[in-house]
Amino acid sequence: MYVVRYCFILLVFLIGSSITMAQKKVVTMKIDDVIDPRMNRYTELALDFAEDEEADLVIIEMDTYGGAVNDADDIRTRIMEFSVPVWVFINKDAASAGALISIACDSIYMAPGSSIGAATVVVQDGSAAPDKYQSYMRSIMRSTAEANNRDPNIAEAMVDEDIEIDSISKAGEVLTFSTSEAIKHGFCEAEVNSIEDLLELNDISDYSISEFTLSSSEKIIRFFLNPIISGILILVIIGGIYFELQTPGVGFPLLAAIIAVILYFIPYYLNGLAANWEIIMFIVGIALIALEIFVIPGFGIAGIAGLVLTLGSLILVMLNNDFFDFSFVKASEIFQATATILAGLFGSIIIMFFGGIRLTNSRLFKRIALQTVQNRREGYTSNFKQEPMTGKTGTAYTVLRPSGKVMIEGALYDASTRGDYIEKNDKIKVINDEGTSLKVKKLDE
Repeated sequence: MYVVRYCFILLVFLIGSSITMAQKKVVTMKIDDVIDPRMNRYTELALDFAEDEEADLVIIEMDTYGGAVNDADDIRTRIMEFSVPVWVFINKDAASAGALISIACDSIYMAPGSSIGAATVVVQDGSAAPDKYQSYMRSIMRSTAEANNRDPNIAEAMVDEDIEIDSISKAGEVLTFSTSEAIKHGFCEAEVNSIEDLLELNDISDYSISEFTLSSSEKIIRFFLNPIISGILILVIIGGIYFELQTPGVGFPLLAAIIAVILYFIPYYLNGLAANWEIIMFIVGIALIALEIFVIPGFGIAGIAGLVLTLGSLILVMLNNDFFDFSFVKASEIFQATATILAGLFGSIIIMFFGGIRLTNSRLFKRIALQTVQNRREGYTSNFKQEPMTGKTGTAYTVLRPSGKVMIEGALYDASTRGDYIEKNDKIKVINDEGTSLKVKKLDE
C-alpha cells in the first residue's frame, strides 16, 4: 500500500517537473527608435536581463529606420555572441542599421507589409558617406550573413547600389526586400502577425514571456539626458562656481556645482556619449580657468583656452562624435547641443548680474551662509597688530586680485582689496585694519 502511494507521489512529481522543464522562458525587447548610444545601452541591459532570467529565447520586436553604424555593430556583435537564440520580429521596418541587426539574429520573422534592407551608409545631410564607410558596412553585412547561412551577395547588395544580382536587384538601386521577397530569398523564415503567432508557428505552446523594460534608475538617467535638464545643470554649474567665488567659505554653491557636474556627465557616460577624452577636456578647462583666476594675472590665454575647453567639452558630450568626426552627427543635433549650452551659459550670466544681490540677501541664503557680525564694541577682536594700521601706506608685495601681500614699514601683511586689481609694487593705503588681514586700496599718484 505504501509502495503504491510513494510511486503515485513520485509520478506526480515527475509529471510536474517535466511540465516545468518544458515551459520556455521568452524575453522580449523592442528596437523601435534610432540606433544610437542610448539604444546600444538598452540592448546591452536587455540581454543582461535575459541572461539573469535564464531565458531560453530572446525575441526583438523591430521597427527602425537605422542609425549609427558603430552602435549597430556593437549590438550585432552582442547578439551573435549571445548564449541562447535571438529571433527578430520585424513589425514594419528594418532599414539600414536595423537590417544589419536583423541579419545578425538567428531567425527573422516579418509582419505583413514590412521591409528589410536599404543599408547604405549616409551622412548628416542624407547623402552617401565616403567609400571607406560603405566598404566597412559591406564587409560586416557580408560576414554577418555568412555567419547565419544567408546569401552574402544579397546582404552586400543592400548596401551597394552597384551590385547587380540576376532577378533580384538592379544596378543603381540599393536592395530592399518586402516580406514575401525576404522569405523567397532566405532573409525571412515566415510571415507572422505577432510574437504569439511566431511562437505558435515554432510549436512553442507552453511559454512565459517577460518583456524587458528600463528600471527606475535607468529612467532617471534618461531623464537627465533631456536637453532642457542639461541646460539647467549647466546653469547650476556656472552659477554655483560664481556664487562660491563671491562668498568664499559658504560651500553650498560649490557643492551644488559639483553635484550638477556629476548629474550632467554620468548619464552621458553610461550611455556611451561621454568619452574619457571629453571628460578630461572639461577637467583641463576648469583647471585653466582656476589658474587664470588664482595664479596668472589678467584674463589671457589660459582663461580663454579654459573657457573654450570647458564649453566645448559640454557640447561634445551631447554629440555622438568619434573624436571630432561629425560625419554621422545631424546638423540639428549640433545646433541643439550648442543652443543648450549657450542657453545655460547666458541664463547663468543673467542670474549673476540681476539676481546675485537678491539671492545673497534672501532668507534661504542667509540660512546657509554666515551673516552675523562680531563687532569690536561687543568684545570681539581678531586684531593681531601692535598698533593701528589704518591710514598707513606701503607697496603691493604681490599682485592683489583681490588678495595678496603688502609691505608696510619693512613688514609683510596679508591684505585684500574691495574687488579692485592692484599690480605688484603699486602704492597702497590701508583703509581698514580689522580682522586678520588689512583692507587696502591703490594709492593715487
